[in-house]
Amino acid sequence: IPQGHIPRGDGVIQAMIRFFLLQNRVGKTRLSKWYVPLGDDQERARVEAEIHRMVVSRDRKHTSFIEFMNFKLVYRRYAGLFFTLGVDVADNELAYLETIHLFVELLDKYFSNVCELDIVFNFNKVYSILDEYILAGEIQETSKQEILDRVRELEKREKD
Repeated sequence: IPQGHIPRGDGVIQAMIRFFLLQNRVGKTRLSKWYVPLGDDQERARVEAEIHRMVVSRDRKHTSFIEFMNFKLVYRRYAGLFFTLGVDVADNELAYLETIHLFVELLDKYFSNVCELDIVFNFNKVYSILDEYILAGEIQETSKQEILDRVRELEKREKD
């Protein structure tokens, strides 16, 4: 089984998200979730910096897909933030653009017009939302309402 693929119970091998990055224009990583291990912290930081250089310098007239190492980057810019997914080369890029968009909508709905400072000062909530949406590199739920209800339920239980 190739790295980055997981067998399901029915024997079908399913591709998965390798990582999810959220970086600002100057290269500061605001969210970094690795589902497939990639070396140590220094190696991940080097790869994150390289990914940032590639997406920031890329002309807007080009697609939001870049083949990189042994996977594909799917990215989208919202205001001053770059949302980047590392996925299998054969995966559907448009589905992952939609994945990024749904995550941005989740953040926007949760924080009521999200900005970078919301992400910086509430990083634990951002990771919680991401974990309700994507777990172990697989999309778990696509209903915005269901995801946000689960996050709010977890918050209630933390307070009790």
